[in-house]
Amino acid sequence: MKIDGRTFVISGGASGLGLATAKTLISSGASVAILDLNEETGAKAVTSLGGAPSAKFFPCDVSSTESVSSAVSGVTSWINEIGKPLAGIIPAAGVGAPGLILDKRLNPVSLDSIEFVLNINLRGTLDVTRQFLPLLAKSEPYGPDKERGVVVMVASSAAFEGQMGQVAYAASKGAVASMTLPMARDLARFGIRVVTIAPSMFDSAMTAILSDKVREGLQKAMEFPARAGQPEEFASLVKQTIENVMLNGVVIRLDGATRMPSKL
Repeated sequence: MKIDGRTFVISGGASGLGLATAKTLISSGASVAILDLNEETGAKAVTSLGGAPSAKFFPCDVSSTESVSSAVSGVTSWINEIGKPLAGIIPAAGVGAPGLILDKRLNPVSLDSIEFVLNINLRGTLDVTRQFLPLLAKSEPYGPDKERGVVVMVASSAAFEGQMGQVAYAASKGAVASMTLPMARDLARFGIRVVTIAPSMFDSAMTAILSDKVREGLQKAMEFPARAGQPEEFASLVKQTIENVMLNGVVIRLDGATRMPSKL
C-alpha cells in the first residue's frame, strides 16, 4: 500500500507508540488523523507533527460508540477536504490495570477494573476498526493487487505470556491477536489486510509509570537487545507492514526474543 498521499487514522495517537507512528507516516507523505481522549495532549501532538494538512486532532473516547461515531464523521469531512483517501486504521489506544484475579485476602479482582481494560483495549479496538471500515472500503483500489488499505492492531507479549496480575490485560490483548486472522478473512474480498503487532516492553506512557524494580526485572527477561523497545522501532514495523502487501492475517512479535516469566 502506498503511504504518500494517503490518510491514516491512529487512535491513541497523541503519545507513545501512536505518536511515533504518526511521525513516521507523515515523513513518508501521509496525513494522519489523531484520535485521543485528552484535547490538550492532542493539540500538542498535532503541533509537533506540523499541523494541517499533515495532521489533525479529533477528540475520541474509544470506549464510547457515540464518541467514535463523531470522530468518524469528523475524519470523513477532513478527508474530503484534503483529498487524501483513507488507507489505514491503526487502533493503538491501550491501558493496563494490574490486579490478581484473587488476592491473598481472598478478594477477587474488581469487575470495574476488568471492564476498564477490556472496554479500551478490546472493545475500543473493535469499535474504532468497525466504524472506520466502511470509509476504508470506499477508497479506490490501488496497485496490481487492487488493495484498498490495511488495519494494524496492537496486541502485546502478554497475549502469549501474561504475568501474574495481568489476567484482564492478557485477555484483552490475546483477543486482539486471536481476531486478526478471521478479520483478515472477512475483509479479503474488499482488498483490506489485517496485521497485529505484539510488542514487549516499549518506552511509552504506560511503561513510564513502572517502578525501577519492575523495569529491571523485565530487562532481565530480555535476550537481545536487553532494553526497552523504542517507539520509533515500533513505528518502523508499522510502515513496513503497510508497504508489504504479503503481510496479512498474521501477528508479528516485536520483542527481541523476550519471553516473560510468571513473575518478576
